[in-house]
Amino acid sequence: MDIAGPQYDIDQDMPVRRVFDTAALKADVMEAICTIRDPELPVNLVDLGLIYDVQMRENGMVHIEMTLTTPACPVASALPAEVQHLVSLVPGVTLVTVDLVWDPPWSQDRMSESARLELGLI
Repeated sequence: MDIAGPQYDIDQDMPVRRVFDTAALKADVMEAICTIRDPELPVNLVDLGLIYDVQMRENGMVHIEMTLTTPACPVASALPAEVQHLVSLVPGVTLVTVDLVWDPPWSQDRMSESARLELGLI
């Protein structure tokens, strides 16, 4: 989907209103985030439950709220930056903001069943 600039209806000499599929873009964003693994655990950030919220706007802006397993995490500055960078590479994304939040605190209850299986917790 081309979102770079206005398109025109040549016959009407008017801008064409483009339809922006935020659901498809969100799926692509989540797929990109799923490629990022916690450096200490063999599990992606989504399955670990570190991604709290992903909001999309029709103009391609993405806002992500995420956390880390602990505030003392050694990748506290690097991991959010990696999320921001990879999501910015998703076609259709125009701007990415990432907020690192600590409330609610992360717990193992946020992990997916597949993450728990992979880590031998169940």
